[in-house]
Amino acid sequence: MRVLVVNAGSTSLKLHLVEDGRAHEVEELVDADAVGHRIVHGGSFDEAQRLDECVEREIERLTVLAPLQNRRALDAIARVRGRLPDVPQVAVFDTAFHRTLPAAAATYAIPLIWRETFGLRRVGFHGISVQWAASQVRAPRLVVCHLGGGCSVTAVREGRSVDTTMGFTPLEGVPMATRSGTVDPGALVYLLRERLVTLEQLEHALEHESGLAGLSDGGSGDIREATAEAVDVFVHRVAAAVAAMAAACGGLDALAFTGGIGEHAGDVRDRIVERVRFLGDFDVRVVPAREELVIAAETERVLG
Repeated sequence: MRVLVVNAGSTSLKLHLVEDGRAHEVEELVDADAVGHRIVHGGSFDEAQRLDECVEREIERLTVLAPLQNRRALDAIARVRGRLPDVPQVAVFDTAFHRTLPAAAATYAIPLIWRETFGLRRVGFHGISVQWAASQVRAPRLVVCHLGGGCSVTAVREGRSVDTTMGFTPLEGVPMATRSGTVDPGALVYLLRERLVTLEQLEHALEHESGLAGLSDGGSGDIREATAEAVDVFVHRVAAAVAAMAAACGGLDALAFTGGIGEHAGDVRDRIVERVRFLGDFDVRVVPAREELVIAAETERVLG
């Protein structure tokens, strides 16, 4: 099966044609037997789904929780339908890999009605990337650092996600290119209560003006252009997250880095490793991201 993989991320759009386990990047929508899409927020879907009106409606509903990503994916789905109207499309969700999170890791310490009625829980993201890394690094106790435009750190025990830094939305966790990562919720309540920002300003700032960009006083968010102080904060937070994820795994056998920063910023990677060497003897691996192969395989599985 020739599968066109569409990966509409928060900072990029990548197209790959995958056939017989081999992938090559393409510049435009090309003829294929099927199309597989990376969808960041899948809500209650715990596995890939063939796209239909109901699935698209749910992806649309979840756009409020992943505005940088789900909207771009929906736009890509519409473009494919216009160009390849008779080709089946499949949604492969970043959240699905984290369906194995235990209750202790997924549960927020908030009122019961918020958890049960409003559905507030840690969902986790970057699951497709983490799944690929885990398939390449066979370690019982593995921590995966997906560091790119978006950043997360995940604990993988015996191939299953057992904890992760991202939560109900892709805003939680370590600092990212333009996203804040975890911020004291009391600080955000203060900004709103004192009317120092509007809700819209707050959301925009947390999504587009924070992270490495905010730490670099309005920089691009590219770690190669970040200030020394910004990199210090980034390294500190990621290293702390690695230690926390190692605790969730019960120890650390291997630490894997993937994503643009994880693969290419060797000095940042080395600083993070140095900070967590107290965890003992563990392997360090750099895993080139190959999300397209996971998406293609899931697409073929769904379509039979």
